[in-house]
Amino acid sequence: MPMKPTAWTALGLVLALLGPGAIALLSMQLTRGPISLGADAPWLGAFAGLVALVAAIAILGEGLKPADVGFGRMTMASVPSAVVLALFFILVFGPAASWALAQFGFGSFDAGQRLFAVLPAWYLCLTVVVVAAGEEWLYRGYAIERLQALTGSAWIAGGVSLLLFAVAHLPVWGLAVSLTTLVSGGIMTALYIWRRDVSFLMLAHVITDLYGLVIAPLSRA
Repeated sequence: MPMKPTAWTALGLVLALLGPGAIALLSMQLTRGPISLGADAPWLGAFAGLVALVAAIAILGEGLKPADVGFGRMTMASVPSAVVLALFFILVFGPAASWALAQFGFGSFDAGQRLFAVLPAWYLCLTVVVVAAGEEWLYRGYAIERLQALTGSAWIAGGVSLLLFAVAHLPVWGLAVSLTTLVSGGIMTALYIWRRDVSFLMLAHVITDLYGLVIAPLSRA
């Protein structure tokens, strides 16, 4: 039976689903000149603060436990599962998505990669860990669980979180690349609904983005 919405849950969902996109949009609109460590660091701090705020709302406001927001089914298989999933995204999905974008003339991932290439490698690694892991928890571990509690449907919850996950990528990556996140994010969403283990999705997302934003550009330099 669906739960009755509370003010804490509503606030947590608004922040989790709309906050990352709002931060990305503001960072792109308000940053003057080329991206730099000094210009980007406050926005990374804002994102980390957003994740911490939603976690505080979940724990202190809603009285939830880690098991209620995605951390209840971690097993010894979580790490190898994350590695396998990351390899799928790196070796199969990534090349296929790049090929499809090129075939239809929709652009590529290159613009986004070049945007971040000017940042120090250590800072890029920190950004990937914070943002990739944070996105998975906000959109999957927290949002799907709370939306399902409100609607009674895992698939409605997954659909809403997936759509807003893709929208959040628009300011930095543009429409074409954001559309690919409907597929990659859809895979993550389905896996979360199946396994209810956000930890392996967080790790897989971090590994994938470390390769795409740090390792691959350095290997081409």
